[in-house]
Amino acid sequence: MIAITFALPAESAAFIKALRDKQREPCGEFEIVHGKIDNRSVEIFHTGVGEKICRHRMATLLQNRRFELLISAGFAGALDRELKVGDVVIAKNLSTTKIPDASLLADLVVTLRDIITAKHVIDSAEERLRLAQITGAAAVDMETDFIARACAEHALPMLSLRAISDTAARPLPLPPHVLFDIERQETSATKLSLYLLMHPARVLRMISFLQQVRTARRALTRALEALLRSKML
Repeated sequence: MIAITFALPAESAAFIKALRDKQREPCGEFEIVHGKIDNRSVEIFHTGVGEKICRHRMATLLQNRRFELLISAGFAGALDRELKVGDVVIAKNLSTTKIPDASLLADLVVTLRDIITAKHVIDSAEERLRLAQITGAAAVDMETDFIARACAEHALPMLSLRAISDTAARPLPLPPHVLFDIERQETSATKLSLYLLMHPARVLRMISFLQQVRTARRALTRALEALLRSKML
Protein backbone atom coordinates (compact mmCIF):
# COMPACT_ATOMS: atom_id res chain seq x y z
CA MET A 1 0.00 0.00 0.00
CA ILE A 2 1.25 3.47 -0.94
CA ALA A 3 0.23 6.53 1.08
CA ILE A 4 -0.04 9.86 -0.71
CA THR A 5 -0.32 13.10 1.23
CA PHE A 6 -1.58 16.45 0.05
CA ALA A 7 -1.97 19.54 2.18
CA LEU A 8 -5.44 20.41 0.89
CA PRO A 9 -8.24 19.01 -1.29
CA ALA A 10 -7.49 21.74 -3.86
CA GLU A 11 -4.28 19.84 -4.61
CA SER A 12 -5.71 16.31 -4.57
CA ALA A 13 -9.10 16.76 -6.29
CA ALA A 14 -8.08 15.69 -9.81
CA PHE A 15 -6.04 12.74 -8.58
CA ILE A 16 -8.87 11.46 -6.36
CA LYS A 17 -11.26 11.81 -9.30
CA ALA A 18 -8.96 9.55 -11.34
CA LEU A 19 -9.06 6.73 -8.76
CA ARG A 20 -11.21 3.67 -9.23
CA ASP A 21 -12.83 1.62 -6.46
CA LYS A 22 -12.91 4.68 -4.19
CA GLN A 23 -13.82 4.29 -0.54
CA ARG A 24 -13.66 6.78 2.32
CA GLU A 25 -12.67 6.03 5.89
CA PRO A 26 -12.59 8.32 8.95
CA CYS A 27 -9.23 8.63 10.69
CA GLY A 28 -9.39 10.82 13.76
CA GLU A 29 -10.78 14.20 12.73
CA PHE A 30 -9.87 13.73 9.06
CA GLU A 31 -10.62 11.28 6.27
CA ILE A 32 -8.64 8.76 4.25
CA VAL A 33 -9.59 8.00 0.65
CA HIS A 34 -8.77 4.50 -0.61
CA GLY A 35 -8.56 3.69 -4.31
CA LYS A 36 -6.53 2.28 -7.16
CA ILE A 37 -4.55 3.53 -10.14
CA ASP A 38 -4.39 0.50 -12.43
CA ASN A 39 -3.79 -2.21 -9.83
CA ARG A 40 -1.79 -0.06 -7.42
CA SER A 41 -3.63 0.50 -4.16
CA VAL A 42 -3.21 3.94 -2.60
CA GLU A 43 -4.49 5.80 0.43
CA ILE A 44 -4.81 9.58 0.21
CA PHE A 45 -5.06 11.95 3.13
CA HIS A 46 -4.65 15.66 3.79
CA THR A 47 -2.09 16.96 6.25
CA GLY A 48 -3.39 20.51 6.41
CA VAL A 49 -1.16 23.55 5.98
CA GLY A 50 1.70 24.30 8.36
CA GLU A 51 3.69 22.59 11.08
CA LYS A 52 1.16 22.21 13.90
CA ILE A 53 -1.64 20.43 12.06
CA CYS A 54 0.75 18.51 9.80
CA ARG A 55 2.65 16.99 12.73
CA HIS A 56 -0.60 16.06 14.49
CA ARG A 57 -2.19 14.43 11.47
CA MET A 58 0.96 12.53 10.49
CA ALA A 59 1.23 11.13 14.00
CA THR A 60 -2.41 10.04 13.88
CA LEU A 61 -2.03 8.45 10.47
CA LEU A 62 1.15 6.50 11.18
CA GLN A 63 0.24 5.40 14.68
CA ASN A 64 -1.50 2.18 13.62
CA ARG A 65 -1.02 1.96 9.86
CA ARG A 66 1.76 0.43 7.76
CA PHE A 67 2.75 1.49 4.26
CA GLU A 68 5.49 0.44 1.84
CA LEU A 69 6.01 4.04 0.68
CA LEU A 70 4.69 7.53 1.31
CA ILE A 71 4.56 10.16 -1.43
CA SER A 72 4.46 13.73 -0.16
CA ALA A 73 2.65 15.51 -3.00
CA GLY A 74 1.24 18.98 -3.43
CA PHE A 75 2.05 22.50 -4.55
CA ALA A 76 5.15 24.58 -3.90
CA GLY A 77 6.33 28.10 -4.54
CA ALA A 78 9.32 28.57 -6.81
CA LEU A 79 12.55 30.03 -5.45
CA ASP A 80 14.55 29.38 -8.61
CA ARG A 81 13.55 31.98 -11.21
CA GLU A 82 13.91 29.43 -14.00
CA LEU A 83 10.99 27.38 -12.69
CA LYS A 84 7.58 27.93 -14.25
CA VAL A 85 4.04 27.27 -13.04
CA GLY A 86 3.29 23.59 -13.66
CA ASP A 87 6.91 22.43 -13.44
CA VAL A 88 7.41 19.40 -11.19
CA VAL A 89 10.17 19.27 -8.55
CA ILE A 90 11.31 15.98 -7.01
CA ALA A 91 13.03 16.80 -3.70
CA LYS A 92 16.40 15.09 -3.68
CA ASN A 93 17.14 16.28 -0.12
CA LEU A 94 13.96 14.89 1.44
CA SER A 95 13.26 11.77 -0.62
CA THR A 96 14.53 8.60 1.03
CA THR A 97 13.49 6.06 -1.59
CA LYS A 98 14.96 5.43 -5.02
CA ILE A 99 14.37 8.46 -7.21
CA PRO A 100 12.35 7.48 -10.31
CA ASP A 101 13.83 8.09 -13.74
CA ALA A 102 12.58 11.50 -14.91
CA SER A 103 12.11 10.05 -18.41
CA LEU A 104 8.96 8.41 -17.02
CA LEU A 105 7.54 11.94 -16.93
CA ALA A 106 8.80 12.89 -20.38
CA ASP A 107 5.79 15.07 -21.20
CA LEU A 108 6.32 17.16 -18.06
CA VAL A 109 9.05 19.56 -17.02
CA VAL A 110 10.70 17.72 -14.10
CA THR A 111 13.69 18.80 -12.05
CA LEU A 112 15.53 17.01 -9.24
CA ARG A 113 16.38 19.72 -6.72
CA ASP A 114 16.21 20.54 -3.02
CA ILE A 115 12.95 21.71 -1.45
CA ILE A 116 12.78 23.60 1.84
CA THR A 117 9.90 23.91 4.30
CA ALA A 118 9.01 27.33 5.72
CA LYS A 119 6.92 28.20 8.75
CA HIS A 120 5.11 30.99 6.91
CA VAL A 121 4.09 31.74 3.34
CA ILE A 122 6.99 32.96 1.19
CA ASP A 123 5.58 35.35 -1.36
CA SER A 124 7.73 38.39 -2.13
CA ALA A 125 10.34 38.20 -4.88
CA GLU A 126 12.95 39.54 -2.45
CA GLU A 127 12.34 36.82 0.13
CA ARG A 128 12.31 34.13 -2.56
CA LEU A 129 15.67 35.34 -3.86
CA ARG A 130 17.17 35.51 -0.37
CA LEU A 131 16.08 31.96 0.46
CA ALA A 132 17.37 30.65 -2.85
CA GLN A 133 20.77 32.23 -2.20
CA ILE A 134 20.99 31.01 1.40
CA THR A 135 19.70 27.46 0.91
CA GLY A 136 20.28 26.62 -2.74
CA ALA A 137 16.74 25.20 -2.81
CA ALA A 138 14.56 25.42 -5.90
CA ALA A 139 11.17 25.52 -4.19
CA VAL A 140 9.45 26.02 -0.84
CA ASP A 141 6.40 24.55 0.87
CA MET A 142 5.04 24.38 4.42
CA GLU A 143 4.77 20.63 5.15
CA THR A 144 7.36 18.34 3.55
CA ASP A 145 10.05 18.56 6.22
CA PHE A 146 7.57 17.62 8.95
CA ILE A 147 6.24 14.74 6.85
CA ALA A 148 9.82 13.55 6.29
CA ARG A 149 10.52 13.59 10.04
CA ALA A 150 7.41 11.52 10.76
CA CYS A 151 8.38 9.02 8.06
CA ALA A 152 11.89 8.75 9.50
CA GLU A 153 10.49 7.96 12.95
CA HIS A 154 8.59 5.03 11.42
CA ALA A 155 11.36 3.95 9.01
CA LEU A 156 8.94 4.66 6.15
CA PRO A 157 10.52 5.46 2.75
CA MET A 158 9.32 8.75 1.28
CA LEU A 159 9.26 10.44 -2.11
CA SER A 160 8.62 14.18 -2.27
CA LEU A 161 6.92 15.46 -5.40
CA ARG A 162 5.73 19.06 -5.81
CA ALA A 163 4.20 21.05 -8.65
CA ILE A 164 4.97 24.77 -8.87
CA SER A 165 1.88 26.92 -8.30
CA ASP A 166 3.44 30.36 -7.94
CA THR A 167 6.69 32.10 -8.86
CA ALA A 168 8.35 35.49 -8.42
CA ALA A 169 6.95 36.50 -11.81
CA ARG A 170 3.52 35.04 -11.04
CA PRO A 171 3.16 35.46 -7.25
CA LEU A 172 0.18 35.03 -4.96
CA PRO A 173 -2.52 37.52 -6.00
CA LEU A 174 -3.60 38.56 -2.49
CA PRO A 175 -2.00 38.76 0.96
CA PRO A 176 -1.50 35.22 2.33
CA HIS A 177 -3.80 35.79 5.33
CA VAL A 178 -6.63 36.68 2.94
CA LEU A 179 -6.07 33.67 0.70
CA PHE A 180 -5.94 31.18 3.57
CA ASP A 181 -6.49 31.21 7.33
CA ILE A 182 -3.96 28.76 8.75
CA GLU A 183 -5.58 28.66 12.20
CA ARG A 184 -8.94 27.68 10.72
CA GLN A 185 -7.42 25.74 7.81
CA GLU A 186 -9.78 27.35 5.32
CA THR A 187 -10.33 30.39 3.13
CA SER A 188 -12.80 32.85 4.58
CA ALA A 189 -15.27 33.69 1.81
CA THR A 190 -16.28 36.84 3.69
CA LYS A 191 -12.71 38.08 4.12
CA LEU A 192 -11.89 37.26 0.49
CA SER A 193 -14.97 39.00 -0.86
CA LEU A 194 -14.43 42.13 1.24
CA TYR A 195 -10.80 42.36 0.18
CA LEU A 196 -11.69 42.08 -3.52
CA LEU A 197 -14.44 44.68 -3.11
CA MET A 198 -11.91 47.07 -1.61
CA HIS A 199 -9.21 46.18 -4.16
CA PRO A 200 -11.03 45.55 -7.46
CA ALA A 201 -7.78 45.71 -9.42
CA ARG A 202 -6.82 42.39 -7.78
CA VAL A 203 -9.76 40.50 -9.28
CA LEU A 204 -7.96 39.78 -12.55
CA ARG A 205 -4.88 38.64 -10.63
CA MET A 206 -7.08 36.29 -8.61
CA ILE A 207 -8.59 34.83 -11.77
CA SER A 208 -5.09 34.33 -13.19
CA PHE A 209 -3.99 32.61 -9.98
CA LEU A 210 -6.90 30.18 -10.14
CA GLN A 211 -5.64 29.20 -13.58
CA GLN A 212 -2.16 28.69 -12.10
CA VAL A 213 -3.67 26.35 -9.50
CA ARG A 214 -5.40 24.35 -12.24
CA THR A 215 -2.13 24.11 -14.19
CA ALA A 216 -0.21 22.90 -11.13
CA ARG A 217 -2.95 20.43 -10.22
CA ARG A 218 -2.95 18.91 -13.72
CA ALA A 219 0.82 18.52 -13.70
CA LEU A 220 0.83 16.98 -10.23
CA THR A 221 -1.92 14.52 -11.15
CA ARG A 222 -0.22 13.48 -14.39
CA ALA A 223 3.09 12.97 -12.57
CA LEU A 224 1.53 10.82 -9.86
CA GLU A 225 -0.43 8.70 -12.34
CA ALA A 226 2.64 8.18 -14.52
CA LEU A 227 4.79 7.10 -11.58
CA LEU A 228 2.18 4.69 -10.23
CA ARG A 229 1.56 3.16 -13.65
CA SER A 230 5.29 2.83 -14.36
CA LYS A 231 5.78 0.22 -11.58
CA MET A 232 8.97 2.05 -10.65
CA LEU A 233 7.73 2.81 -7.14
